[in-house]
Amino acid sequence: MTLGRPRGITAAWTEDPTGLVQIEEPFPEPMLLASTIELTDGLAARSVSGQGRLAEVADTARYDRKHTHCDTLVIGAGPAGLLAARTAVRAGESVVLLDDRPVAGGSLTGTERIAGRPALQFVADTVAELAAHPDVLHLQRTTAFGHYDDGFVLALERRTDHLGAAAPRHRSRQRVHRIRAEQVVVATGAHERPIVCTDNDRPGIMLAASARDYLHRYGVLAGRRVVVFTSDDAAYAAATDLSDAGAEVTVLDARPVPPAHWVTRCAERGVAVHPEAVVIGTSGEERITDVQVSAADGGQWTLPTDLLLVSGGWNPTAHLFSHVKGPLAYDPALGAFRPGEPLPGITVVGAANGTLDLAGCLREGAGGDAPSTAPEPAPTPTTVLWRTAGDQTRQFVDIQRDATVADIARAVGAGMRSVEHVKRYTTIGTAHDQGKTSGVIASGIAAELLGRPVEDLGTTTFRPPYTPVAFAALAGRERGTLFDPERTTAVHSWHVEAGAVFEDVGQWKRARYYPRPGEDMDAAVLRECAAVRRGVGILDGSTLGKIDVQGPDAGVLLDRVYTNMMSSLKVGRVRYGVMCGNDGMVIDDGTVLRLAEDRFLITTTTGGAATILDWLEEWLQTEWPDLRVRLASVTEQWAVFPVVGPRSREVIAEVFGDLDVSNEAFPFMALRDTELDGVPVRIARISFSGELAFEVNVNSWYARALWERLLEAGAKYGITPYGTETMHVLRAEKGYPIIGQDTDGTVSPHDLGMEWAVSKKKPDFVGKRSFARPENRNPLRKQLVSLLPTDSRTKLPEGSQIVEFRADGVLPPPPVPMLGHVTSSYHSAELGRPFALALVKGGRARIGEIVHVPVDGALVPAEIGGSVLVDPEGARRDG
Repeated sequence: MTLGRPRGITAAWTEDPTGLVQIEEPFPEPMLLASTIELTDGLAARSVSGQGRLAEVADTARYDRKHTHCDTLVIGAGPAGLLAARTAVRAGESVVLLDDRPVAGGSLTGTERIAGRPALQFVADTVAELAAHPDVLHLQRTTAFGHYDDGFVLALERRTDHLGAAAPRHRSRQRVHRIRAEQVVVATGAHERPIVCTDNDRPGIMLAASARDYLHRYGVLAGRRVVVFTSDDAAYAAATDLSDAGAEVTVLDARPVPPAHWVTRCAERGVAVHPEAVVIGTSGEERITDVQVSAADGGQWTLPTDLLLVSGGWNPTAHLFSHVKGPLAYDPALGAFRPGEPLPGITVVGAANGTLDLAGCLREGAGGDAPSTAPEPAPTPTTVLWRTAGDQTRQFVDIQRDATVADIARAVGAGMRSVEHVKRYTTIGTAHDQGKTSGVIASGIAAELLGRPVEDLGTTTFRPPYTPVAFAALAGRERGTLFDPERTTAVHSWHVEAGAVFEDVGQWKRARYYPRPGEDMDAAVLRECAAVRRGVGILDGSTLGKIDVQGPDAGVLLDRVYTNMMSSLKVGRVRYGVMCGNDGMVIDDGTVLRLAEDRFLITTTTGGAATILDWLEEWLQTEWPDLRVRLASVTEQWAVFPVVGPRSREVIAEVFGDLDVSNEAFPFMALRDTELDGVPVRIARISFSGELAFEVNVNSWYARALWERLLEAGAKYGITPYGTETMHVLRAEKGYPIIGQDTDGTVSPHDLGMEWAVSKKKPDFVGKRSFARPENRNPLRKQLVSLLPTDSRTKLPEGSQIVEFRADGVLPPPPVPMLGHVTSSYHSAELGRPFALALVKGGRARIGEIVHVPVDGALVPAEIGGSVLVDPEGARRDG
């Protein structure tokens, strides 16, 4: 408030720049637009002037989001939007219809007629037809606030009936709809333009159509002594309607020849019409009391009034069209900017496209097949952009920002030639209303001051959000477990019932171990390890990343991203593979199953599944787009249960009686497809423990049933469910690394002792060139080895540094040179002692040497050994 006086309500919907209030009850919400808040019992609100107050009590309301797909999305449920939705539905399309008002009908006031009957009856019938169709989602109180590429629209739904807290506890207050549509129809209507004059910021100055809206929609007569100042035909409807409601009305038309049919209607009601008359100023303290009028002949007079209605034409609401870089073109007949060249997949209809008469809107919405309307002369929009004489410091362009004509003149005088620069210099159009009423006026005034056509100057860029959106709604329910989503396997409920202790692996909840009464983790894991090594165990390995790779060039792709050859793999066989980055360092590993000549299933680490899929897609889309390959994540579609141990063959044979599980018929690293009660099951001979093992894969829908069948069959053999901690112990005893735990982004396959997994035949693969770098051939590179504490009882903490004494048996002064660090450390039931894996400089050349690890202030000696500690000959894998 530059002049220290109050502001009033200037419009009836989201274009209002002034009517900000703070909600106190039934929930706290700062700075909402009064014209959009529905009344409810218990509502408490107070006015604010550009600055709200944060609530003292935290808001516990829920916010959420929903994804929706459709053939056609119609934004706006006015006549054109309703007909567009009806036309799409009758063509067999799935439709989403959005509208920001509480009820459909757009700006219809109820005085119009369509097809010879009341317009609102047409609205009700059309809404009923849409509601009866199963493929229609109709959302009122829902504002499309952002339009993006490829038919993606964000919309905010106000889900309570009256904005209050009367919604059920399970229902969110607001919901963000993420909508994907093949076709988007923008039917968002138009905003009425105000006219700038001196002291045009006083309460009691309102857009003409808004006063008419308040009258017909809410039964509110905004004033008793009304002056209508217009350069547009549409304001006459407000003048006659308010006169019929009992107001004393005078019309000032800036044009030399007012529309004859409206002059006749006004005369019938005793409404005086003054052509070539303009308002040059206003008076009043708390609200407007008088207007100063200037006529073309130079005469001036004062009119007493308690309501000044202004109408300078209409601006198509083209914001959503502009969000996707839709070009706007100046229409001289309209005196405004409208959508220019069409965009694929986007149609703009009705007033949003500059068609301001009802008959035209109906024709556009129905694709030319519109119901007939009552005869209504089309308005004649003016091209005039007003800048009256007077004090420019009191001629307000953006009332919310207190920005005036003088501010625009100052910006132009400072050298601003772009409307974007003028906007930022003056702050016009940067408030909550985003310049809905001030933007085009600012362009017109700047163009006039610069002596340029307004079509050359253009408008500022419309950007999301169309209306303000609460941060809470954008965040949705992403707090607590929903901030970092928890993923669970298809047999998670069984693990819970079995008393499993869980750990987080990426976003997955995985059973870490299954304690029995009196057991801590160490005791439970030792028991589970012994059961697997001596009998049979079962693991829920469903979180393993799984990517389906299909296409004629699938083998070519895999040869390029794995260090070893994959295209030579035979159908029905499995091969272990390592992936490296461009620097030759290991980024992931897993098995590759060949399902058909043109189809592979590759597995990744649990935490690397999404990263590897994204990485492969990047290579395909940016470097090798010629490869005929398609990728799909199937991690959640397949449940995987490794059945492991010397007795695993008996369990598999009992459950799958038709499957020959002998070594001869079912060798290591082979896969077989079978069935169980008509359900397809895939079994692979893969071992991550060094023991005889079968990985059982099934559709996740049948996961728990199969899991329980395996447990039932294995009961006579003492089958033991085991968790991830036991899995880690078993694989570490065999020297199998975990990527991301035993590696740190600086480890090559050679450092892991996997030279055998690096092809010497392939001409190239990702990372190959880096293997020849001198540093990668340095014999002092850190290499994966084992560490056995010489006291046979100390468990070395993971992450501990590894040091060595000088020849005199004393540590060198700080900084002490480090040889490496412990990557994995466990107690081993098989070895009867603790052991560790570590990355040690020149580790394989130092096997047998003693190094030291600081533990709790003491140095623990440990002997370096080979990475494989259990069954180095590999005799156990075949049973």
